[in-house]
Amino acid sequence: MEREDTARGSHPAEQRERAARRPPQVAALVVGAAFLLVGVLGFIPGITTGYDGLEFAGHHSGARLFGVFAVSILHNLVHLLFGVVGVLAARKRAASRVFLMVGGGIYLLLWIVGLAIPQSSPGNFLPFNVADNWLHLGLGVGMIALGVLTTALERKAGDYPEPDLQHQ
Repeated sequence: MEREDTARGSHPAEQRERAARRPPQVAALVVGAAFLLVGVLGFIPGITTGYDGLEFAGHHSGARLFGVFAVSILHNLVHLLFGVVGVLAARKRAASRVFLMVGGGIYLLLWIVGLAIPQSSPGNFLPFNVADNWLHLGLGVGMIALGVLTTALERKAGDYPEPDLQHQ
């Protein structure tokens, strides 16, 4: 019976190893938790200045997280959703990498959109301001860097296989 349990991977040492969070999982969890925190803080008067000007969506929202970053109810909900995705992704290594890399790509795209759309335009429905645009650039680059760095750390430790490059 012990042999059967071991074959199924239920050996206590293997269970502990699987339960331990790997670098990309830790990174996804931290990033996800940060987004959850920012999403909640966006609904707290005082931390969000101009709270009485908080609108559901649109560039007319006068609320500013920390007095700097333009926010709306929709913007805060997007932060909360992104945070939930990050925390859930942290359960699996592959999902953590996808969250970091794809999420970083999404934030780079948001940076480009923020630069391309005038702040007073109806297209600025989340809303974004200059501070948001630079933050999106930093988040995009940072998340992608975390995805690459954590993968490199795992490869160095022998915990993640090298890509199979076959030469013909």
